[in-house]
Amino acid sequence: MPANNATVPQIQGIYETHLSVADLRISIPFYRDILGLELAAEFPERRIAFFWVNGKENAMLGLWETGTAPIRMRLHIAFRLSQEEMFRAPALLKSKGIDVRGFHGEPVSEPIVIGWVPALSLYFDDPDKHSIELLSVLDNEPDPAFGMRSYEEWKRLSKHATP
Repeated sequence: MPANNATVPQIQGIYETHLSVADLRISIPFYRDILGLELAAEFPERRIAFFWVNGKENAMLGLWETGTAPIRMRLHIAFRLSQEEMFRAPALLKSKGIDVRGFHGEPVSEPIVIGWVPALSLYFDDPDKHSIELLSVLDNEPDPAFGMRSYEEWKRLSKHATP
């Protein structure tokens, strides 16, 4: 029987998944040139790359060279939510005893913003300690220099203000 819609985030679909790879120098050309995915961003210093799957609004694939994943990630999946649901999710999850975190594992009470996408994001663990993320792509222009910070900080910057 489905859960009560007022007490759980309303997931719209799977937004992203991540793979550990042995060597990004081999994997990036494979996913870009053989599978035709659009390279969204590469962070050589962190040994990771992200690909859009049919555009940034639809899905993303992250490739993490072995040993480089955040928050001691084992397996990771991100579910796509509406922006409204993203702002409801922290309180809903906390009411169920779930610790909600930002990208670096810090406790949060609202979504963070990943500037290079840009997207609202929240992290938590499932019972097996797999990394679960809730994500909603924002309509703003990407801002890689913003990094990954709070939504309040995102709003304070005038260039990110919603028209």
